[in-house]
Amino acid sequence: MRLAELSLHRFEAPFRAVVRHSSAARRHTDNVIVRATTATGEAGFGEACPRPYVTGETAGSVAGFFARHRADLAAQVTGLDSLRDWRDRHDVEIEANPAAFAAIEMALLDAIGREQGKPMEALLGLPPLAGSFHYSAVLGDSAWPVYRLQLMRYRRAGFRDFKLKLSASARRNRGKLAPFRGAGGATRVRADANNLWPDAKACIAALAPLDFPWFALEEPVTAHRLEQCRIVAESLGTRIILDESFLGAGRLGDLAGDPERWILNCRVSKLGGLTRALDLLGECRRLGLQVIVGAHVGETSLLTRAGLTLAHAAGDLLVAQEGAFGTWLLREDLVDPPLMFGDGGVLRPGRCLDPTAAGLGLRVDVGKLNPTLGGAMRRDAAEAEFVGGVVDDAGEPRERIRQRAVEIEEREFVGHLTG
Repeated sequence: MRLAELSLHRFEAPFRAVVRHSSAARRHTDNVIVRATTATGEAGFGEACPRPYVTGETAGSVAGFFARHRADLAAQVTGLDSLRDWRDRHDVEIEANPAAFAAIEMALLDAIGREQGKPMEALLGLPPLAGSFHYSAVLGDSAWPVYRLQLMRYRRAGFRDFKLKLSASARRNRGKLAPFRGAGGATRVRADANNLWPDAKACIAALAPLDFPWFALEEPVTAHRLEQCRIVAESLGTRIILDESFLGAGRLGDLAGDPERWILNCRVSKLGGLTRALDLLGECRRLGLQVIVGAHVGETSLLTRAGLTLAHAAGDLLVAQEGAFGTWLLREDLVDPPLMFGDGGVLRPGRCLDPTAAGLGLRVDVGKLNPTLGGAMRRDAAEAEFVGGVVDDAGEPRERIRQRAVEIEEREFVGHLTG
């Protein structure tokens, strides 16, 4: 493969409902898209959802990484082996810019697959994409009438796997759990605290009185405090899901002594691309660690498709899958037809995707792409709006952003269900 052009774009689309957080409201997605065009005219596409409170990235930092490496990538990457070689030689910088490289790599993999006439799975040495993929219902920290309606519609649609966002209010948490008490073994509930409590003592004091049989608890205390998480798990008799506390393979050694206690939330964008995520899955299998394939709010079918490859490769390590909202959330997707779940949270690739098609196998509407990333991203305006203005002209430290804008992207993941 020989690259003719590597370009950076934006995709903007309004949500069907406002995605709310206590300090902000988001009304649209604003994602960074990479297009890789080969000398033969094949085009591959990749997507980044940079989040300053997860990996410290912004749309501006993605543009900077792209500008620094575009010429080198275009000159050196001619296939999968050379792409992996480039990735390994730039490992340290990719660690600091995982979403940026994830988008570039996805576009290059898509282009390589199209050039070679291979589906993504065949290109990466995986079995053909097959079967059904089951997604979780996500219930945000909404007002009770909204929460109740969301839950009712999820149940009518046949969902049985739920992720609940916890609140600092014990009263709100009790109300959220009430409909699930006595639901039986067919329903599984996990909770996401988004680093709500500073330590195990505060977390246990808040959750123990609820006396609920969580399947698992995600990020219960300040990020990266694994010993505090262990105390929570032991006291509440549950497993711990790591998301903000898990940004790559460097964390795995800390979990090797008690792998049965942990579940890792793996997002392709957060982990620095599909090949790095697949390599990490191999280490998880060796250590006996299970995973959830996660998602960012507002991602298009490009990242949903990458998530399918990762979930397919995970096999029996896969505990749950998130995302695939498509035009349930976005008023328009970049891909036609979009990849999205149906009744019961089930996505069947054969119905909206040809698993034998080359590359990602998606039809991208290039007319929906802004021509270039452009100067509008100099202030990272999308991020400033996203967190309600907490990112000022000079920027803020990553931990401060995390504290003030924790998990904005999923707080009201299903707000559209109230429409």
